[in-house]
Amino acid sequence: MSARLNTAQLDTAQPYAVGVFRIVVGLLFACHGAASLFGVLGGAAGTDGGTVDAGAWPGWYAAVIQLVCGSLVLLGLGTRAAAFLASGSMAYAYFDVHQPGALWPMENGGEASAMFCWAFLLLIFTGSGAFGLDRLFSGRRTAGERTPTAQKATVNA
Repeated sequence: MSARLNTAQLDTAQPYAVGVFRIVVGLLFACHGAASLFGVLGGAAGTDGGTVDAGAWPGWYAAVIQLVCGSLVLLGLGTRAAAFLASGSMAYAYFDVHQPGALWPMENGGEASAMFCWAFLLLIFTGSGAFGLDRLFSGRRTAGERTPTAQKATVNA
């Protein structure tokens, strides 16, 4: 029995890993928006558990993007478009809010913005992976999710 890594098995699991990654990132992003808008989960950063003022630039708009795009990414619905908007908002947050304070994310408090930006950028290119509503509505399936009829058709082709 070999302990070597079987890349074929990893390739088969890739859509599921992307799906779980999407769910976790979307949930965390939506939680940031909910905290800022509704004061739950500890409230908005820097408000001592409070909320951001409605219509305040850029905090309130960022919170709405976080809640809406995070929820869409979590569900896997319009994943690429939601991830594009979320990634852009986090790039703006990093360069406009955090980066003027210092160059590196560890110095300027922008680690979360940078990580979310890159995580959403990845989802733009990978799509929703498994478990997303995008797949349900478009009828796409991963290799492991094929129906017996579809498998029989590929074998006979």
